[in-house]
Amino acid sequence: MKLIIATIKPFKLEEVREALTGIGVRGMMVTEIKGFGSQSGHTEIYRGAEYAVNFVPKVKLELVVPATMADQVVETITKTAQTGKIGDGKIFVLDVQQAVRVRTGETDADAI
Repeated sequence: MKLIIATIKPFKLEEVREALTGIGVRGMMVTEIKGFGSQSGHTEIYRGAEYAVNFVPKVKLELVVPATMADQVVETITKTAQTGKIGDGKIFVLDVQQAVRVRTGETDADAI
């Protein structure tokens, strides 16, 4: 099993969710986050005053999928979330040693 962590632009969330559902992903966790990378923030004007926005709003997706699906999930997120502009996000893939469904006690692949 693989844990896929992806950060994407917030307005791409629904499109990414639909694409992942379309390839058979059955669940994910979504968190609103703030961060910076190459984009390193920007300046905005609010009520006539200019101020720096050092952290940019993003959405973090966390999915646990069978190892055989990991490449397809990464490819789907990449294609769907890409705008071609700086700040499109990052994807990390990690190994998962164990998964347990709390309600039923199912483990590993049966739990996802």
